[in-house]
Amino acid sequence: MNGPFYKERRVLVVDDDAAMRSALQASFRKQGWEVQSAYGVADALQHLERERFPLVVTDVRMPDGDGLQVMQQVRQKWPETAVIILTAFGNVPHAVQAMQGGACDYLVKPVAFEQLRMAVERVMQRASATAAAAPPHISKQPKLLGSAPVLLEVLARARQAATSGADVLIEAESGTGKELLARLIHDESSRHSAPFVAVNCAAFPESLLESELFGHVRGAFTGAIGTRPGKFEMANKGTLLLDEIGEMPLSLQPKLLRVLQEREVDRLGDARPLKVDVRIIATTNRSLEQLVETGSFRSDLFYRLNVIPLSLPPLRERREDVAELAAHFLQSFAAPPVPNMSAGFVTGLQRHSWPGNVRELVNFMRRVAALCRGKEIGVEFLDFHARAKTTSPEMMGAGLSMRDAERKLLELTLVATDGNRTRAAEMLGISLRTIRNKIRDYQLPPRSYA
Repeated sequence: MNGPFYKERRVLVVDDDAAMRSALQASFRKQGWEVQSAYGVADALQHLERERFPLVVTDVRMPDGDGLQVMQQVRQKWPETAVIILTAFGNVPHAVQAMQGGACDYLVKPVAFEQLRMAVERVMQRASATAAAAPPHISKQPKLLGSAPVLLEVLARARQAATSGADVLIEAESGTGKELLARLIHDESSRHSAPFVAVNCAAFPESLLESELFGHVRGAFTGAIGTRPGKFEMANKGTLLLDEIGEMPLSLQPKLLRVLQEREVDRLGDARPLKVDVRIIATTNRSLEQLVETGSFRSDLFYRLNVIPLSLPPLRERREDVAELAAHFLQSFAAPPVPNMSAGFVTGLQRHSWPGNVRELVNFMRRVAALCRGKEIGVEFLDFHARAKTTSPEMMGAGLSMRDAERKLLELTLVATDGNRTRAAEMLGISLRTIRNKIRDYQLPPRSYA
């Protein structure tokens, strides 16, 4: 068991039963593991947001949710992590469902510690073998690629900003890689070994965003069943990325300004402020100066964030990078042997305006890799609006119900991929499990889509 994840020997134990948590902790520590524990789903998700664990052991049923939520978060954020589900005898079908969804093993309570040890050995060997077999060209740490002078200038300035410790504001179009630039600044700063925590300010309603940022104590509001740290607290000593800061409600902006000025946080329902040591990187796809002019963003908050301004160029301003990026994404998505891109295809890529920037190019090359069956990708693949045509009323049929339209789209995609469910899932942007479920739900002939 010499795999890279097994060497770390760090485990997250999730169980609402304090006695069970204590027994599991003792068992793991006796075997030389570093153990962290969580008393429920929300607590576990906070741990997983902060750091990666080679192994997660979680109960199924807990007061605030179930272990499937924990497992899904692990699979989304840390796919190489091994997961063991603990379940009572009556919940075995639930555990089997978890296995189908990505858990590595399950154990029925009460758990014998020798049985647990053997299960851990088994799943960690499997995780190490999977990691060793992973294609070397797929990077686990995505980074900004390209050699265009306009991009290199931004990267050089970002590296200078990284060493300064000052807060940074990144204004750029959607899909250009703002979070990747923020991660580069964190990774090359003195805080690189501390947490990098991101929160999308547009993803939460106002009432939830306040709790997400600043945390809350038990009883602060209906549903607050325990104390929960906010993103500022989770990022202590590290970096907090405030993504799409321009979408933050005006009512929350004064509280954010106070945190930035005082470097202390008031949890909801708690009278005691908490000191935090956090570097702020804010990103926006809108001009904050224009938002200040329209009155939807506070000028004092803008000046406080705009210590070091950075901007990423859109892809149309670095067309010389398009071929390199396309080749990189093709290498990541295509099954071997990877087809070649013809000169005409590359020229077509470089002439396209890419309004969705690098994100659009990623999805386009994912689709090309899924559809190409030959040794070369020709100009016939230069259909930048394939999704729109596939779902047009003329093709789908006006008046279809949403269910019928979804069924038709699924059928068309499966036909386009010769029944390859994995590639169909990639094209539609959904999971393989969802594809399987929908094939069953719509009673599509399974043999046609093996």
